Amino acid sequence: MSSADNQSNEVTTYLEMLWLERGLSENTLAAYRRDLIDTQRVLAESGVGSLEAADETDLLEVLSHRQQRKLSPRSTARWLSTLKGFYRYAVLQQRIDIDPTQQIEHPKLGRVLPGALSQSQVDALLAAPNVESPLGLRDRAMLELLYASGLRITELVTLELANVNQRQGVVRVMGKGGKERLVPTGEAALNWLARYLRDARPELLPHGGAMLFPSRLGRGMTRQTFWHAIKRYAQSAGIQQKVSPHTLRHAFATHLVDNGADLRAVQMMLGHADLSTTQIYTHVANQRLKDLVLEHHPRG
Repeated sequence: MSSADNQSNEVTTYLEMLWLERGLSENTLAAYRRDLIDTQRVLAESGVGSLEAADETDLLEVLSHRQQRKLSPRSTARWLSTLKGFYRYAVLQQRIDIDPTQQIEHPKLGRVLPGALSQSQVDALLAAPNVESPLGLRDRAMLELLYASGLRITELVTLELANVNQRQGVVRVMGKGGKERLVPTGEAALNWLARYLRDARPELLPHGGAMLFPSRLGRGMTRQTFWHAIKRYAQSAGIQQKVSPHTLRHAFATHLVDNGADLRAVQMMLGHADLSTTQIYTHVANQRLKDLVLEHHPRG
């Protein structure tokens, strides 16, 4: 078997294991494959015949090569995670004795603060749809619910009628990993939802059905369809910054934290598995306070 065949086999075997045991998507597997093949190529240029033959020094050379190519720290962090997973698997399979990535540390990543809309911008965005039309009324109800409950876009478009309890003011959401959570929603969103259910949904879905927010053709709505609608409404509202469905989720969390909401309560409503993911919103709130001081304090 040639060296190239051996290289191909070690990557293919690992990716097949990931697909079987972890059910990773094709996009994720493709990214892993690119990272591993790229590493094999750089190693081969240095005379190292395979991933399994590499030691820590060899991999540090690959890391240096990435830095010379000016690849981003985030890209390099993903690359290193891919390698660490590969070598853990190789050790478990007793294909190698020592994990050469064990002492290689992840690059430090700058904390990316999510951009949040101001309250006035949110108000303008929510008011953008033409509620005299069934589609506009549907979109207004969706935007209100998105902002009032902090849902992910996939969670929103897959909601069914039975998921909303208007009397108790809660939405039952199936989140990532099949985890179910109950999210409270505000009176304004419930009022728009009730108006939509009374005046618009019967026109969009005349024969009834389970889905809460059908498309104009009476089918399930895609994430992309509503994403494009939000961009259109943001432009209509005169919002210059980039707006996506996730922007309203960020606004939901940021405005809660700004007004003193308990971080663990926000974590539960967002469906974050780890509190550290939610803690970024405390940094957003702190940054907003700093900006206010710099703008308005006489010695800012």
